[in-house]
Amino acid sequence: MAALFLKRLTLQTVKSENSCVRCFGKHIVQKTAPAQSFPIASAPRLSLLIHVEAFSTVEDTKSEGKKKKKSQTAFGNIGRRIGQRIIHLFDEKGNDMGNMHRADVIRLMDERDLRLVQRNAGTEPAEYQLMTGMQILQERQRLREMKKASPKTGPTQTKELTFSSNIGQHDLDTKTKQIQQWIKKERQVRITIKKGKNVDVSENKVEEIFHQILQTMPGMATFLSRPQAIQGGKALMCVLRPLSKNEEKAYGETQKTQKRDTLNQDQGNDKESDVLHQ
Repeated sequence: MAALFLKRLTLQTVKSENSCVRCFGKHIVQKTAPAQSFPIASAPRLSLLIHVEAFSTVEDTKSEGKKKKKSQTAFGNIGRRIGQRIIHLFDEKGNDMGNMHRADVIRLMDERDLRLVQRNAGTEPAEYQLMTGMQILQERQRLREMKKASPKTGPTQTKELTFSSNIGQHDLDTKTKQIQQWIKKERQVRITIKKGKNVDVSENKVEEIFHQILQTMPGMATFLSRPQAIQGGKALMCVLRPLSKNEEKAYGETQKTQKRDTLNQDQGNDKESDVLHQ
């Protein structure tokens, strides 16, 4: 009886110890959980701040690069901001003054009341020139005129025009004027002439219309592709293009030669008639 009582007391003691351990472990977890959540919650804020700072740095670098590029390509007075210690200098008349220290260059600018512009940054040392304010304005104007006169690069635009072979003369004149405007604007013109319905028109007759249009633009245009049949012979198509500068020049010289030959021939005929009358 005593042994059975002792056994029950031992089992009850073990159970109470296990329950105490579980309660203590739960208490520890509840106490430590808030301490762990604080650094986890603050981490995204730190990463977001770093990302924003990195983005703004890239934008600032791009903007600074654009400013530097713009300042390098602009022609004008650089003042006393001479980046090199020794430069190759030219005076306001274009005379070569050789290599010179930037302190001496600044002294010349003050003595002669001149500005300094960069001529060539690719040489070693870099080339600079002294200029007056008026010379700088004139050079800027010259550069603008050169830019306007330079041919614009890019694909040539092609305009298209389609009409019937039985078109009236008034409508044909209107379309011809439109073609002339496009040619003056350096455009190519694709012309398609369809054979009129219920009308038997030969290809030669349609080709005459193409040549009639081209003859209204002497010294302006020529065939890029000559008239050819398309759509199974139901239409003819050609492409006109403006003359190049060399072609315009050659055409002008040819016209002068023809006029001179005609004038000489007329003068020769007048002399022969005078001799006959005598």
